Amino acid sequence: MKGPRMTNPFQYGSVVVGDAFCNRRTELRDLQRAVENGEKMFVYSERRLGKTSLVQTVLNRLPRKAFVGVYVDLWPTDSEASFATATARAMSLAVASTSSKMLETARHFFQRLVPSISLDDEGKPNLSFGVATPRKPELELEEVLQAPAAIAVREKRRVAVVFDEIQRILDYPTDLVERKLRSIIQHQTDVCYLFLGSRKHLVQQMFLDKSRPLYRAAGHYPLGPIPEAPWVSFIGRRFLDAGKRIDDDMIRAVCRLTQGHPFYTQHLCHVLWERTEPKATVTSHSIQAAVRVVLDRESFAYTTLWELLTAHQRRFLTGLALEPGGVKPFSSAFTRQYGLRSASNAQRASQSLVDKDVIDPDNGSFVIVDRFLRLWIREMQGNLL
Repeated sequence: MKGPRMTNPFQYGSVVVGDAFCNRRTELRDLQRAVENGEKMFVYSERRLGKTSLVQTVLNRLPRKAFVGVYVDLWPTDSEASFATATARAMSLAVASTSSKMLETARHFFQRLVPSISLDDEGKPNLSFGVATPRKPELELEEVLQAPAAIAVREKRRVAVVFDEIQRILDYPTDLVERKLRSIIQHQTDVCYLFLGSRKHLVQQMFLDKSRPLYRAAGHYPLGPIPEAPWVSFIGRRFLDAGKRIDDDMIRAVCRLTQGHPFYTQHLCHVLWERTEPKATVTSHSIQAAVRVVLDRESFAYTTLWELLTAHQRRFLTGLALEPGGVKPFSSAFTRQYGLRSASNAQRASQSLVDKDVIDPDNGSFVIVDRFLRLWIREMQGNLL
């Protein structure tokens, strides 16, 4: 009789914590020290590179008796008002252990937001905020942003506030949130702020552009892909634990395909692990078959995107997909090789692709954000592996 089927150890598409979290020892140490020292820091990278998982791991490691960890997801927000309520809710949840304390905390710190508790369909408490009239967004933001320091005093604990997807505030109707953040957080010595952003050029614009309110308001911590060496031990051990074998050379082949990007590496390994029987050994043919599964799933989306691009945009992407990382895409060699004809054509194509979030600037060059799209393009050109 067979035992229970082993759970796939490779996770993607959600926050990855615990044993499923690969490496990042240096980053974990750096960010934990930043929290302990009450620093303000921008942490930015490409999408899906594991910023949220990294910072959630940092927050989970903080001793509860000494720290309050507040995680605010700004992705659903679209205005100063939704920023204020999302932040107030996250702070209340971080402090409270019961629904009654949650409401008491919200009423104590956020009187202008009129907090209330209701039960959802599953009977769980849901904290919501009404609207005081007349609305005074500036005063509401001041109340919310001054709360972390007040919480630190009342709780006798240090506070770490994480604003995830911080670039969302650039889409708000005004720069009020940026201005209030700048004026208030610089005086809070017992509060750490980590600002997470997934569109590097926008986050860099926020703290490197002298015209922006948050110019140099915090340190910056760019996050890159994970090097091959940690992946070799991480992936190899998880195959071995399941009675499956993957040699180091095959792991390096996976990393070359995914460029060490955590989401795409975990995703490809998830498929590869599922397709590898116990006692079997992964081969290059196994990897090609796993890539084929992934690309078949994504083919419709990639074909739709490709058909919406101009000829120059397609040529620019093809060049990025086929050339090694760090290629100079505005050089005469690149523009001639890929039919762009001039640097100005390449520049227009690259700017449009950045705006579409298809590529991301990277040390004088660009990377294709979706590593599987890169493989799909390479496959079209007959150059997958």
